[in-house]
Amino acid sequence: MALKLTARQSQILDLIRQAISRTGRPPTRAEIAHELGFRSANAAEDHLRALERKGHIRLTAGTSRGIQLLDDAASQPSGASAGKRPSETPGWFEATGSLLIPLIGRVAAGHPILAAEHVEREVAVAPQLFTSSPDYLLRVRGSSMRDVGILDGDLLAVRSTPEARNGQIVVARLGDDVTVKRLEHLGQTIRLLPENPDFEPIEVGAGDGFAIEGVAVGLIRTTPLH
Repeated sequence: MALKLTARQSQILDLIRQAISRTGRPPTRAEIAHELGFRSANAAEDHLRALERKGHIRLTAGTSRGIQLLDDAASQPSGASAGKRPSETPGWFEATGSLLIPLIGRVAAGHPILAAEHVEREVAVAPQLFTSSPDYLLRVRGSSMRDVGILDGDLLAVRSTPEARNGQIVVARLGDDVTVKRLEHLGQTIRLLPENPDFEPIEVGAGDGFAIEGVAVGLIRTTPLH
């Protein structure tokens, strides 16, 4: 059973629904604060965190519009919008049935992947495309993973996590660079393996600034098959 919402939380949830219905994307914290007369975006953030704890939304860190309506919130009006017929909210059910996921382009050296300046736009995708819900789409650059079908320009769906199992395809940070490779973790040895014989494996050293940023959960092909 969902936890009961306060009047203000219901108001914000309706505002998010209306923004997605009208524009195809959720509002920013600043837009919520302005609409409801809050003195700062931090007040909106506090209410959003409460809605996340109560299971109505999912928040993605590092992007201004990283608000995803979950299934119950997407299909059930909570307040002022209750009782509206589908004809009064054109496109609503289609919009909220999709995930709005930030698309990450080129990552600046040393910056977090989900920093706002890296987000090209947000993409609406069907959730059933992926093995688990991704936190972002990363535009693939280069052909080092060609032989497993990950091609230059494709959109790799990534779930943010600092851990991965041996053999998983990961987004990894090495110093200032971010790369997509297959993780090989045997004992104390970590290697990042390409899936293209034209590229050499990368053996991770103690001072390389290595970190796992996420694991691949799906792929969107952007180039036609030949």
